[in-house]
Amino acid sequence: MGTFIGHVYPGLFLFLYGLYQAIVVSKAVIFNDSLLYPLCSTRNKGRWARMWNISYGGLLKMVAGSLLIAYEISCIKGGLILMNRELPPRFMYPKEWQHLTMFTLLALNGCVDFMSRNVLPQRCVVLEKGTLVLSFYELLLLMVSHVKDSEGVELQVHSLLILVVFLLMLVLTAELWAPDMSQLWVMETFLFLMMGSWLMQAGFILFRPVSGYPWQDDDMSDIMFITTFFCWHLMINGSCLLGIHGVSFFWHRCYSPRLKLMTSKEAPYHTSTPGPLYKLLQEAEQSEKDDQALLLSQSSP
Repeated sequence: MGTFIGHVYPGLFLFLYGLYQAIVVSKAVIFNDSLLYPLCSTRNKGRWARMWNISYGGLLKMVAGSLLIAYEISCIKGGLILMNRELPPRFMYPKEWQHLTMFTLLALNGCVDFMSRNVLPQRCVVLEKGTLVLSFYELLLLMVSHVKDSEGVELQVHSLLILVVFLLMLVLTAELWAPDMSQLWVMETFLFLMMGSWLMQAGFILFRPVSGYPWQDDDMSDIMFITTFFCWHLMINGSCLLGIHGVSFFWHRCYSPRLKLMTSKEAPYHTSTPGPLYKLLQEAEQSEKDDQALLLSQSSP
């Protein structure tokens, strides 16, 4: 992961995942639907019901984690070894092993999501959320130790990334007690967007600067502008989240009248006029009521 591709690809995956989750959360908020058990999945029946209920997010995590693991191993010339053969033996490639652990956590989290939704007889939301929270606790520990030998620009970039991971860990922890709260899902989506976009920005800052010249660790203006760029990412991702919600709102508002028209056409009996049989039954009931009233009046003194 200590390359340009190693920063951009994981960041792109996280950013796209955040965009997908932003669309899902916006739709749930607009229709006041459950985020864990949406109604659209229960309405689909027939041959496509099984495919609709597949955990595509879990599959995507497994595939992305496996590809990143293979890429990390292929970047090491001579293979990824744990210890050398010298005396005394020393651990080799500490940062690469941390990257490998992060990608393994992503793949395992995808396996748990897929098993919970498609293998177990009943979905276990606590298992999914607990695994995700545990993964981010471990990710935070790895990130803190990952910057021990960093300084200057690299330290500032990773410190801001650690801040996003820490906030995301707090939000995911709160979701253990309120897994269907829309406010927590919105914050989670925003932090996933921030984590993905800033990880891609870190690849450009550390390996491919736009100016063509490397950032200087001893230049305070470079350190300050890293924080400024981070604030720009906050505003851009916030605007992106609001834009997705606005487009989703107008999209569903424009198509909701057509959906109501379709449902009214599917049930025409609600607007049908009463037939002759119904009129005969009404006349018979009315004659019976008149006869009962006449008998009561005759029997009364």
